[in-house]
Order: sequence, then C-alpha cells, then structure tokens
Amino acid sequence: LTVGEDLPGDQERILVAIADVDSLVKENSAIDQHASRNTTSVYTAAEIFPMLPEKLSTDLTSLNFNEDRLAFVVEMIVALDGSLVRSDVYQALVRNHAKLAYNSVAAWLEGTGPAPDALTAVQGLDTNLQLQDRIAQQIKNYRQTRGALSLETIESKPVFDGDQIQALIIEEPNRAKEIIENFMIAANGVTARFLSAHKFPSIRRVVRTPKRWDRIVQIASDHGTKLPLDPDSKALEEFLIKQKAADPLRFPDLSLTIIKLLGAGEYIAEAPDGNLEGHFGLAVKDYSHSTAPNRRFPDLITQRLLKAALQTQSVPYTEDELNTLAVHCTEAEDAANKVERQVGKSAAALLLESHIGQQFDSIVTGAADKGTWVRLLTFPVEGRLERGFQGVD
Repeated sequence: LTVGEDLPGDQERILVAIADVDSLVKENSAIDQHASRNTTSVYTAAEIFPMLPEKLSTDLTSLNFNEDRLAFVVEMIVALDGSLVRSDVYQALVRNHAKLAYNSVAAWLEGTGPAPDALTAVQGLDTNLQLQDRIAQQIKNYRQTRGALSLETIESKPVFDGDQIQALIIEEPNRAKEIIENFMIAANGVTARFLSAHKFPSIRRVVRTPKRWDRIVQIASDHGTKLPLDPDSKALEEFLIKQKAADPLRFPDLSLTIIKLLGAGEYIAEAPDGNLEGHFGLAVKDYSHSTAPNRRFPDLITQRLLKAALQTQSVPYTEDELNTLAVHCTEAEDAANKVERQVGKSAAALLLESHIGQQFDSIVTGAADKGTWVRLLTFPVEGRLERGFQGVD
C-alpha cells in the first residue's frame, strides 16, 4: 500500500506499507522451514509456485482490500528534486481501501482511459495517485542523475485457452507500475540504512561493479560512444539514453546484452560496520530486499531484523546463519530464474509449433561461431537461426 502527501516547505511524504509476514510465519516453524527451502516464489509461463502456502501468500499475508492487516511502514520525506530528506520505519495496523489494476490506473494516468470505478469510489484517491505519480517520477529522475541505469527488456506473458497457449502478450512498462517500482526501490534503501543505524547486520542485495566492463566499453564504441576505461554507471546511463532515442527497436536487445555483462544480483550478509560496494545498476550504496516478504525469503529475514531493532531485542540470526542464508537464497534464485527461462522457451516453442514453415520479419540480435540469434517482430520470441540466406545463417 502506498500513500502520498504534500508537505509545507516544498517537501512530500510517502508512506509504503508492507505486510507483517513474520507475525504469521514464525522463525523455525514448519512453514518457515518450508519457505526457507523455497526462498522465492517461482513465476513460470504455465503456473505460479508460491514460496508460502496459498492461503498465506494470497490472503493472510497480503494487504487485501477492506481487511485490517499488521504491517511495517516505511515513511520517507522527499524534496522536490526527488532526494530523500529523512525517513523512518515503524509498525502499524493498515487497511486497503481500493483494489486497483495496474493497466487501468496507468491508462487513466496517461490520459488514454477513464478513471477506474474502484478509484473514483474513494474520495481523494484520484488526486493522491496523481501526487504519487509525480513523486515517483521525481525519485526516478533523481536516481538516474546519479547513474541508475535505464534498461528495458521485453517481458511477455502467455494467453491460454484451456491448456492450449494462444498468444504471448508483451507486458509494457507503464506509469502505475513505475509508482510501485520507484517507491519500493526507495523503501529498500531506507530499510538497509535503518538496520545499519541501529547497529544490526543485514542481508544486502548487491550487483557488483562489472568485471566485464571492457566488453561494455567495446559495445558502446561499436555504437560510436566512448566510455571511460573504469566502470562508470553515469556514463553508461548517458549511452543508454542516447541509444534508446536513436534505435528504440533494438534497445531491448542492447539492454539484455548489458544486463548479462553486468552480472547477476546476489545476496550478501553484511555486518553493521560493513562496506559492501552496493548495487551498480541502481547506483545506490545501501540496498536490501524488504518489500515482498511473502514471496522472497531475504525480505522475511530483513523484516525479522527490523522487528528486533524496533523492539530493542537481540539480533535473531547469527553471523554464520546470515551468511549461509544469503548464499542459499542466491543459489535458489538462480535456479528459479533458470526454470522460468526454460518454461518461457517451451511456451514459445508450443506457440510457434503451428507456424513452422512460415516467414516472419525479425532482427539479428547476436552472432557467434555457434550460430546467429534473431528476435521475431510478430511474436516476442528469440531463437537461434537454423537455416537461412548465405551470410546470415
């Protein structure tokens, strides 16, 4: 849940409420052990496999409409330039007053659709969402001026008719999703700094300074841009902005290449006086996953650390336990991502099975000794070219 508020002195307040999952999933309980084995919910093209049992994941630990729920609230005071002035974290009882869908809210915000009925039913919600939209864009712009990367890949979801896949629909970015994304990023930073300020350890989400920066420099050079020899996220962001404007059709493919060269994110246990290098892609020093404790185990660990800090209790995990959990969560996330990618490829293959022999417009996304890779423009599908014209295959 999110709420925005204008304050005197050219400042704004954001409240982000996150369900108190720990109140129902106690440490070392049977359900906690189940969640610690899964570590994450897995979202495949065919089915969702939740980290917690469904009654918990979609009901009791969700901030559902018109239900009172225990929650953690991250409060942030933001200047008009999007910078954080001050912040706090506390526990609260919250109630969700509107069940809204991203796409309908986005259409309304972007002026391409009417206000959803659920939005107009709550007095003042329309102006509050417009305020939240403005604050979210301010936060995003501030982050990007500091070197956060504007990457944009193609995400799709399948449309089924019974058990048969009928289409793959591209999930477009929109303003409603950006409200939540930007507030969540900001809240994750506040959470990490809150634990450090209270001399508590934490599990940080880290994307290290890229070891393959030289490859990124070469790609930029191939596009006519000279990047510094040492990793520089601000310079990379300027290159990405320029390329998106120059070649929007191929920008998702460039983004995917850069993401692969940056390397995967990982979870790292950090002592209160630690000095990890932070998240290169977001250009932030302090970052912990904290906003999805019912579908990511690191977030649940962070929530327990927050609760102990707020209630002046001892740290609920030893240093060795946090280190072990961080490694386990990273490995499990990597495995889940592989499953999601493989099922996505299978869904694409099933969709295209009935189109064998047909011709489609496509663009080349990569070439190597082992083959040429192309992305179809009719369907959001990429694959290796098996046969084609001389000089392409």
